[in-house]
Amino acid sequence: MNALFSRLSAAAERRSTAGLYRSDLVLDGLDLASNDYLGLSAHPLVRAAAIEEIERSSTSASASRLVTGTTHAHHRLEAALAERLRHPACVTFSSGYLANIAAVTALAGPDTLIISDAHNHASLIDACRLAKAPTSIVAHNDLDAVEAALAGRQQSEALVVVESVYSVFGDTADLPRLLDLCARYDALLLVDEAHGIGVTGTEEFVGMGAAAAVSEFRDRLVVTATLSKALGSQGGAVLGAGLVRDAVVNTARTFIFDTGLSPAMAAAARAALDLVTAERVASMKAARAQLAAVLDVPVPAGAVLSVPMPSPESGVRARELLCEEGILVGCFRPPSVPDGITRLRLTARAGLSPGELAYACERIRAITEICAAESAA
Repeated sequence: MNALFSRLSAAAERRSTAGLYRSDLVLDGLDLASNDYLGLSAHPLVRAAAIEEIERSSTSASASRLVTGTTHAHHRLEAALAERLRHPACVTFSSGYLANIAAVTALAGPDTLIISDAHNHASLIDACRLAKAPTSIVAHNDLDAVEAALAGRQQSEALVVVESVYSVFGDTADLPRLLDLCARYDALLLVDEAHGIGVTGTEEFVGMGAAAAVSEFRDRLVVTATLSKALGSQGGAVLGAGLVRDAVVNTARTFIFDTGLSPAMAAAARAALDLVTAERVASMKAARAQLAAVLDVPVPAGAVLSVPMPSPESGVRARELLCEEGILVGCFRPPSVPDGITRLRLTARAGLSPGELAYACERIRAITEICAAESAA
């Protein structure tokens, strides 16, 4: 075996020994693991929109957006997202990961201080690295630390990067206070709404995320979103001022050099946006409350519930036993958890029947207790 493969083999062995081995098996069962928060990925109208777009155009954008990859489906989706999420402009990508990288790298220059929350998603962490701008990692949701970084910076510009809802702990960023700080210290706030769209929002902007309802200092707000969670499609988006869209389109490498979002997925996301209703959001929240009560965990702000487990091995065993009983759940393990504590990852979803929920709650509680007891023995 050559030296490189020897290193990979040794690393694989270490992962297996630590209970951190991952695989991409095809799974089938009661879905409490995916990010299809509102159950729209299989909705007839969403599927029909994708099929209609394929029949009208093609299966692929076939090129970068700046060559021949832009279609009417892209522009229709971008206009709809901008209107519903209350931004002047929007541009879409083939994934939310690429959207985050595009937004941060397009906005940050050499004289920009990026202030990034310690619990930000890997896509935002990678975006900060690729931006090559000075970056200050601040303690999670620590507004004093954000203010200290803004006040003490040597750079003329600043970009504060947070998520509206953090999936592992299910907590939220204080967007109004962060925007107030950005206004006071002349900075922009970039908010990743990956776990907010379809879940959070006021009565007026139900399901449109936390940033949609913010009224003050919206000119300092840039939002990124995914189309592959609550909207049941694929792709991502950056929303903000027209100048932000222009900068992304003209400078972001993940926009310029990537094949555009599939027109079919753009059409599917556009159809799904109209199906984000108060009733569907309420259905997801009811499932979330029931799961949280049975499993004795806090009700999160998002759709993802985390159930702490004693070890990576016990978390994986619980997930596998539940899979054998036809229930699909996820498992957060290091390095995906900021505090190193393994957790079962359960997604509350709209449209679950009372029988499905009751069965899932009973079996999840029983199996987590069994696995915890085995771990303690």
